[in-house]
This record gives sequence, C-alpha cells and structure tokens, in this order.
Amino acid sequence: MKGKVFNIQDYSIHDGPGIRTVVFLKGCPLSCAWCSNPESQSIEVEVGIVRNLCTGCMLCADACPEGAVFRDDAGRVQIDRSTCVKCGRCVGACPRNARKTYGREITVDEVMAEVMRSAPFFIRSGGGVTVSGGEPTLQWEFLNGILIKCRQKCVPTAIETCGYLRDREVLKKLLPNIDLFLYDIKCIDEEKHRCYTGVSNDIILDNARFISSNRKDMIIRVPVIPGFNDSREEMTRIVEFFSELDSAIEINLLPYHELGKSKYAALDMDYPHAESAYQIDETKIRELKDLVEAGGIPCKVD
Repeated sequence: MKGKVFNIQDYSIHDGPGIRTVVFLKGCPLSCAWCSNPESQSIEVEVGIVRNLCTGCMLCADACPEGAVFRDDAGRVQIDRSTCVKCGRCVGACPRNARKTYGREITVDEVMAEVMRSAPFFIRSGGGVTVSGGEPTLQWEFLNGILIKCRQKCVPTAIETCGYLRDREVLKKLLPNIDLFLYDIKCIDEEKHRCYTGVSNDIILDNARFISSNRKDMIIRVPVIPGFNDSREEMTRIVEFFSELDSAIEINLLPYHELGKSKYAALDMDYPHAESAYQIDETKIRELKDLVEAGGIPCKVD
C-alpha cells in the first residue's frame, strides 16, 4: 500500500505527549485562510522554487523534458504548471538546491522503517507516532495501514485531524487503532467556519461528539487567529463545546504565525494575507488561556 507524504519529522515535542515522530500526509479538504502548510493542500506531488536560492542559471530548464521551465519578462525563472509532469529532473539538476519536490509516494513499510529509528525515544519519553497533514483521513486506508503497523510494534498512536470526515464507517474502522486525537476546533459558528475554511463545521462537531462517545482521548487544538476566533465570546463557545466531550482532556492554543509564507512563493501561490498579515497579541493569548483555565480545563499554548 502506498500513500503520499510531504514530510516525516523526528523528535517532535508539540504533537502529542513525549517525543514523537510526525508523519505528514498530503491532501486537505479545507482551505483555511491562515494555512501555514500550503504544500499539504494538494494530494499530488508538487515542484517548487526556493526563490532566495535561485541564481537563474537555467540548468533546470535544460533538464526539463517537457520544456516547462522558462524565464519571464522580469528575468525570473518560472514553471509552466500546465505542462510540468513533476518528474523531478529539475530538482536533481539544480546546483543550489533551489528546486524542491513537495511530497513523495511511499509505502507503509517505508514509513515504518523511518519511524522505528526513533523507537528508543518513544519508550523513554512516553511518546509515539502522530500522523498529521493536511488531513490524514483523506488517505484513510494508507493512514490505517500505518496505525495498524504501529499497533503491531507497540508504538502509541495519535492523529492530528480537522475532523472533516464524511464517512462515519471509515471513522469506525480507524478508531480501534488510535490512542489519541489531536482535534482541531476552529470556531463554533457554522457560517463563519464556512467563510474562513470553505466547509461547514457540522460534520466536524458531530465527529468530535462521536469520538468522545467512544471514550477516545482528545486534545482540542484551537488555532488562534486575530479577527476570527480570538475574542472572549468565541473562546467561551469553544469551552462550552469542550464541556460536551467527556473524553476531552485539555485545550491547546496555537497562535497564528507566518512561517509558511515562503512556501506560498515557492509554489506560485498567493499568500492570503500579503497586504494585511495577522498580528499576534501575546496579552490576548494569555487572556484566552486564563479564560479556559477558569473553567477548570487544562490549557497549553503551543
């Protein structure tokens, strides 16, 4: 069984308890306005240009079998993405490593070979494997293959999910192989959620309730986005929803950042907030953390 992965990150301490290996799967059904991993949105392998490394030598153009690389009127090297077949030859030809492939097709066993290199750290720290994305359930059979292999090797499992999974039967198949859900709740208001992510949150909230009813541990993760969900009113509604989930154990607040900005440029994608980037108010984050904890809920800022 093969799937498409865009990163495998060792020694993570922010994606579940202990020291973890995080497997990032490509593809996401949401289009969040603040997405910091644009390379995760498409399920397909993509080729990008790291602009600050490119010298314009055009060796990539010489290597391209489809003639998809050209220089624009401003002298910048570009990719004609309508003809690019993502063969990766331009990546190998670049002497400056300015070309990058986002994503690779890989088998479950190949994933596990990389994962098990860190097994001693899992044992000592109480860590394990977290499968993230994108949205990992978009490749649910591949995801389940990884989870089952982890189970066989006694490696604790977690998934980081937006919860947007339409097929409840698929969720039922995944549940026995997941120890912990890192579950994104972006806001409770359905109209606002649809406006900022492209989808309704009805399925997301219903799936959270279903997971909780099956007694699976959940950490609710809230990306804190100024102007979207950073008000006391919005956080109060999330806290109220948390109280419905018997198996939810804590809330994590994830302040917005711009670390993905360069990747938008590499993939020729418009950065959503180029003109008016969000500003993080650390005082506001502390206030929201205090609000959560005032309700008796453990809260961590990641």
